[in-house]
Amino acid sequence: MSFAVVVSDIAPLYTKPEPLCELADEALYGMVVEVLAREGMYCRVRTHYRYEGWTPARCLLEDGAPAAQWQSVPKLVVQKPYIDVLNEPKVQGGCLQSMPRGAFLCPEGGPDENQWQPVRLADGRLGYTKATYLAQPAPAWESVGEDELRQRLCGAALSYLGAQYRWGGKTPLGIDCSGLVSMAYLLNGVIIYRDAAIKPGFALHEISFEAAKPGDLLFFPGHVAMYLGEGRFVHSTGHTGTEGVILSSLAEEAPDYRADLKESMTAVASIFGAPQ
Repeated sequence: MSFAVVVSDIAPLYTKPEPLCELADEALYGMVVEVLAREGMYCRVRTHYRYEGWTPARCLLEDGAPAAQWQSVPKLVVQKPYIDVLNEPKVQGGCLQSMPRGAFLCPEGGPDENQWQPVRLADGRLGYTKATYLAQPAPAWESVGEDELRQRLCGAALSYLGAQYRWGGKTPLGIDCSGLVSMAYLLNGVIIYRDAAIKPGFALHEISFEAAKPGDLLFFPGHVAMYLGEGRFVHSTGHTGTEGVILSSLAEEAPDYRADLKESMTAVASIFGAPQ
């Protein structure tokens, strides 16, 4: 067993160890992955949220010592859609590394009077980015009140509005349906299954639609969305004419009504309450 750190902005996780094949997921800068196997220029990895795929070895820092050290240092999480880490604390600085929402950086002290936050990259380089672009990792979700967590989940999903649809994607550059909801939960300290399914061993359990509240998930054949309340939901869709992260409705009188989804709903799930 060995571990590695993702050192590219986005490490694609493919279904096979070859280029231009199906994208299954994306690991983000600063995530630590377990290396399971190697084949040619690819490594099969398992993420901390228990998803597996093949990624180019060039996306990883595989040296065991830096990976172990990186796991032990404090982290900040990128909150903006996409940020640059610069070599100087000024906007004219050279870009050392760019990364999307959900990536991890190590803080080096606090920000200066201009809110430049010194950060350490996984390869040891020191850089700078604005403190307002970063946040502390989410606390254990069980410690957050239900109403507040539901609000945070919805806010996280809505922060991707307008992103293009990308099969297997998980960033504001492109995201799919399960990438959207799993990232919304991951940013709030909750690990759910990465694909559009309710899988044993993860936090979600099935509930009735009548019991659904904001932040719960709606499942359809091969699709998942986050419920916002009052019949509305946010999702990432490849549906012709409405591609990307959008708002839709289950209410027949709404202009963005999706009759096809209302009629094909297979399940509703929640992390709240006890499984029935």
